[in-house]
Amino acid sequence: MNHTAILPLDAAAIHAGCAASASHIAIEVVPETGSTNADLLARLPALAAPVLRIAERQTAGRGRAGRSWLSAPGASLTFSLAWRFQGPLHRMAGLPLAVGVALAETLATLGMPVQLKWPNDVMRDGAKLAGILVETQAAADGAIWAVIGCGINLLLPDELEAAVGRPVASAPWLAQMDSNVLMAKLLSRLAAVLAEFDDTGFAPFTERWNALQGWRGEPVNILDHDVVVQHGCAAGVDDQGRLLLDTPAGLVAVLSGDVSLRLAQ
Repeated sequence: MNHTAILPLDAAAIHAGCAASASHIAIEVVPETGSTNADLLARLPALAAPVLRIAERQTAGRGRAGRSWLSAPGASLTFSLAWRFQGPLHRMAGLPLAVGVALAETLATLGMPVQLKWPNDVMRDGAKLAGILVETQAAADGAIWAVIGCGINLLLPDELEAAVGRPVASAPWLAQMDSNVLMAKLLSRLAAVLAEFDDTGFAPFTERWNALQGWRGEPVNILDHDVVVQHGCAAGVDDQGRLLLDTPAGLVAVLSGDVSLRLAQ
């Protein structure tokens, strides 16, 4: 694997490349940490403005349902963004999907079309390219802080795919970019989407997400701790971010929780 193509991340360079939508975000770059999400969650009570924290390497990265996010030095772009929302908490259910839209739309502008897998994965050619983890915490005034963690595979060592145990995609084209330019583009789009989501909720994103759905019309299973609890054909999401399954009994809406979505074998 060629590590030299990935240029060092630099907070000032990222900030200089950002659009106005992200100009108010504090940017931190660290060579290594356990988890950027955990770092920001611990600091939320003291934060007064959005903060982006990027780590060259995470040793204890997390995904949904307590899963580990595996990364290798120089192979992934891993970051977390702390953002304050008006709330209430139930309105935040569609946030991971809106973040997926932001990532997918940015990657499309860079010549890399991707698809979205409900509720929080970005796929390329049917394999996972990026994952999203959103963790929330209520503020004393009723607002909601969200820490939005993202991990994008750029270069993929064979041993990493073997450890994951399922097909994983990479983005070597993006690995050839200046990492600071890539991060600035992602942050600018993400900030614009988060501001829009705070004003409107998920409903205006429904059509955009459905246009990017990777398994539309495919038979899928909903698993809870590896047990199939629902089966049907993927039919997009509704304006609350719930997955719609086309079943013999009609459309069924599925809340995310800790369930998993898999193609039916």
